[in-house]
Amino acid sequence: MLCVDDLVTLDAFRQLPQARLEWVCDRVKPIHLLQGEILFPEGDKRSTRGVFILAKGRMSITRLQDGVEMPIGQHDAPNYFGEVPVLTEEPALVTMRAVTDCQFYEVSAVDFLALLHECRDFERAIFRTFQQRLRGLESFIRVREKMAALGTLAAGLAHELNNPAAALVRSLNGIIPAIQELERMNLIYGQRQVSPEDSQRWLAVRDAGFDAIANNRVDLISLSDGEDELLEWLENYGVNQAWKLAAPLAAAGIEIQTLEELTQPWKNDPTELRDQGLRWLALSFEVLSMIRGGLRGAERIATLVSAMKSYTYLDQGAQQIVNIHEGLEDTLQLFCHKLKYGITVHRSYDPSLPKILAYGSELNQAWTNLIDNAIDAMDGQGTLEITTFSKRNHVRVEIIDSGSGIPAEIQSRIFEPFFTTKPVGKGSGLGLETVRRIVENRHQGSILVESVPGRTCFSVCLPTQ
Repeated sequence: MLCVDDLVTLDAFRQLPQARLEWVCDRVKPIHLLQGEILFPEGDKRSTRGVFILAKGRMSITRLQDGVEMPIGQHDAPNYFGEVPVLTEEPALVTMRAVTDCQFYEVSAVDFLALLHECRDFERAIFRTFQQRLRGLESFIRVREKMAALGTLAAGLAHELNNPAAALVRSLNGIIPAIQELERMNLIYGQRQVSPEDSQRWLAVRDAGFDAIANNRVDLISLSDGEDELLEWLENYGVNQAWKLAAPLAAAGIEIQTLEELTQPWKNDPTELRDQGLRWLALSFEVLSMIRGGLRGAERIATLVSAMKSYTYLDQGAQQIVNIHEGLEDTLQLFCHKLKYGITVHRSYDPSLPKILAYGSELNQAWTNLIDNAIDAMDGQGTLEITTFSKRNHVRVEIIDSGSGIPAEIQSRIFEPFFTTKPVGKGSGLGLETVRRIVENRHQGSILVESVPGRTCFSVCLPTQ
């Protein structure tokens, strides 16, 4: 049975007069929970739930993050909780579970609000606690959200780095034995008394092939047809494993007539020199292709690293002169792994858009949240449009997706803290609130949303000064 002495151990209830304390004791509902039982889960929408006074035991506070319950804190008796969903009339933000056997007393929502309206000191104490708890929850979620965003970007970056890194490794592994074989061929060839004119003809063909490969002079149709013709000719010539030579020779644009002229002096040679020139040409072209492939991989890696460095504004002060377009492109670069499988990106950038003084990494965080939300809204398939233009003393960025849209009845609430349309554990409700805080509080700008099915547009307006 709850008594007045139990209530006055709580600072907020100490503000109530004796008569009201006795009134509370008469009206509370006792609840007993065994260890491990849940008092109420995150997302609980029951409007009849009230405020709970914990007389004995300990309760854990958790919140779902990507399907995993993350501990936030604990309540030890004597204490009270549950005022947040009562005051906000929103679903519970956390899950409350008994760590030990617990004894509670529930003050109904109606009775709690009556006390709140009657006693100003009680109201003030409750709202102080309410504010502290929301700040603590918000701080925890912001840290988790930043870590989750960092994990998403890191995973995407690792995914994007994997292919060029693997290509670079393959190229380097293949070049060493290829160069060794070329050196052996050159040694054998050099031991024969070959005229300088004959050597010069082979070198000229090789150099022309190098130029064709380096400048992509052979189109895909010609490459396919040429490879088939060269394979047939090489097999008729008697080259062993002719298929290995056909592809690099075709990539270099080598014609059959050229090969016939080059091999004419060697047709009747009984040694390996009969087809060594062909192998030397093909291997030379293959080495160049490997070097080009490795170079492309290295350039891609350098581009991604540069984008990440630019995205985070490493080695720069808190505020920088920011190029909006570079920030958007750096952000898109880090989302390549999500965009390339079904989302088309249309850019309409104003070439005269001025640079602005801004918190660069925070602004990129805003672009990240908006673009990530747009990708999620399209479920991996659709069109992402990014438009920029300047107007008077402001720059404007519009991020538009072709997703299902935001229902009209909740559009006015999407920037509220903890408000989310995603399932429990999938959204923190702080993504768009973070964008609003960065745009409005940090940069004195504004953000608007217009949404109908098939078109949602977030417009960010930032001052140039």
